[in-house]
Amino acid sequence: MKSPRTFEEQTECIVEALLSDLLGEDEGFAPRSLETDCFAESQAAREPSAGAEASSSFDSVIIASRLRRLGDQYNEDLEQPAQHIIAAVAKGKVEKFGVMVDSLSKSWSSLNPELGYERAFLAVSVKLLAYLSRKVPAVARQIQLVELINGNREVRGYIETRGGWENFEN
Repeated sequence: MKSPRTFEEQTECIVEALLSDLLGEDEGFAPRSLETDCFAESQAAREPSAGAEASSSFDSVIIASRLRRLGDQYNEDLEQPAQHIIAAVAKGKVEKFGVMVDSLSKSWSSLNPELGYERAFLAVSVKLLAYLSRKVPAVARQIQLVELINGNREVRGYIETRGGWENFEN
């Protein structure tokens, strides 16, 4: 498989890995664990083969696992926001997810300034998506998380200034 090159392509791969994990799907992802992935990643970093250096550092499953760990930091009750999103999606208003994520992220980051809006945004996005995946799996596939991340200049800038997805939470 060709390694994704652009930020948008990488985001799409990461969100697909995240959704597959959250929904218990196996869409071409071999059974893996974070521990074996981290070992494989460190081995690849120590023994890069010619031409594989650029592609070996991007692993959507590892990055999705890092996003889930970040999402686990968000411990607020999501029942009410999730119900609003489920109702909105039923009416065809999938953008309500983005509005809710933005609102919850701003609130959480103002209470925890060391976290920063960008990390709060990613944490809330993942946590809310995980919650929706458990409660109403069909709604989770309708959420346009790829577009939400790619379209948020602050979040995109945060990731890119740190060297891209490959270095996220490293």
